[in-house]
Amino acid sequence: MIFFYKFPIMEDMRRRDYLSQLELMVLLAILRTRENAYGMSIVREIERHSEREVALAGIYAALERLEAKGLVRSERGDPTPERGGKARTYFEVTGAGLKALRFAHATFSRLSAGLTELTPVTV
Repeated sequence: MIFFYKFPIMEDMRRRDYLSQLELMVLLAILRTRENAYGMSIVREIERHSEREVALAGIYAALERLEAKGLVRSERGDPTPERGGKARTYFEVTGAGLKALRFAHATFSRLSAGLTELTPVTV
């Protein structure tokens, strides 16, 4: 009998709107790059600050999820000759996205407060 009770709980967990680490990094990168937030600028910003490589395809997948959740919005720019006449898609964080970032930041701050394991080590 207990077996059957696990499925509704797991289904509820999937429906929650928790942000993944990549989604949080994408939102932060958009805020950092401001009006210049498009795919590659977001990748560069994340790589620069996280010191790890990220795939452009993964960034676009995260952007699609964030837009579906209403946390970012996109707008097409003007076509440019350097891109063969293709237009860039620019992204901005919505009010709901900023609220989600503030919530995540506050949560991580509370959870990490006082943990000596997280204190930066000076060499």
